Amino acid sequence: MKAALAALAVASFAAAPAQAQDLPKTQLKVVGSISSLPPYREFEVPFWTKTLAEKSNGAITAEIKGFNEMGLKGPEVLRLMSTGALEIGATVLAYLAADDATFEAVDIAGLLTDVDSARKATDASKAMYAKVMQKFGVKLLGIGTYPAQVIYCNAELNGLADVKGKKVRVAGRSQSELVQALGGTPVTMAFGEVVPAMQNKTVDCGITGTLSGNLAKWNEVSTHLVALPVSWGQIAYATNAKTWERLDPRVRAVIETEVKGLEKNIWDAAAYHTAQGLACNAGTDECKIGTKGRMKVIQPSAADRALLKKVVDETMLPKWAARCSADCVADFNQTIGKTVAVAAKK
Repeated sequence: MKAALAALAVASFAAAPAQAQDLPKTQLKVVGSISSLPPYREFEVPFWTKTLAEKSNGAITAEIKGFNEMGLKGPEVLRLMSTGALEIGATVLAYLAADDATFEAVDIAGLLTDVDSARKATDASKAMYAKVMQKFGVKLLGIGTYPAQVIYCNAELNGLADVKGKKVRVAGRSQSELVQALGGTPVTMAFGEVVPAMQNKTVDCGITGTLSGNLAKWNEVSTHLVALPVSWGQIAYATNAKTWERLDPRVRAVIETEVKGLEKNIWDAAAYHTAQGLACNAGTDECKIGTKGRMKVIQPSAADRALLKKVVDETMLPKWAARCSADCVADFNQTIGKTVAVAAKK
């Protein structure tokens, strides 16, 4: 791993004398999101290795590996970009909660229960996240997402209330607090460790994307799923600020323009991928891009939605606000909060 990171740390911008209106040759090293999942395979790889090359007449080229392929679990990506060990990286915003509670804001568990509200809230949050990342010497490029994150269980589950008493794999502090509020026991572990943990009953349940879980074979070790998004897993795409400044301004302009297309494509696909994950886990004929399972997919009831709202209002927002600064809470209320008509109080 050290050798791989050392290689990534080498500056790789060979700017040759430019011909009239030609961009300088620029080679980028990119660490993407989890390599086995759709955002990486369907959008990140083509964007960095094909789209940028096409839009720059071959001047901008890139190599990309998922952070899991680099031996990383996700939270380290921001710190490695901050030091310059990584040039360009992708990771889930909520993974960064230990570095700054603001990173949880757009994915406070239970807050955003449909793709439209998640998309609007994420768009509204960009300026806030750009400001936070700047403190780490990192420039935000864009924000994508995984499909809706839902609760899978290898146990009887008929609604959110049945999480009580169960051990649930979580990713990040916010999901952990949601599980606790529902009466469960949160267990933090990497995505790749969940299947054996479910098999061995180390955990009873786990939270991940509807399609992500299917593609990672969670459907083979789970029996029940509640089709109510409790989280999303927004993916931040960012770069070391000094690395960014060393790029030719015209190269920066191409990347910034085209990243908007990357974001749009990922968000446009989020609803479809969410629905596909549910169809494939249930094993219906609508399943086209996953593996047909035999899970019981429970549609959320009015009681489930009421319980989730109660937990968000009484537990999730107050706990998050308590550990975030007054400025952070104010930024949340002016951006994300406005899109979903909620307000946090310090």
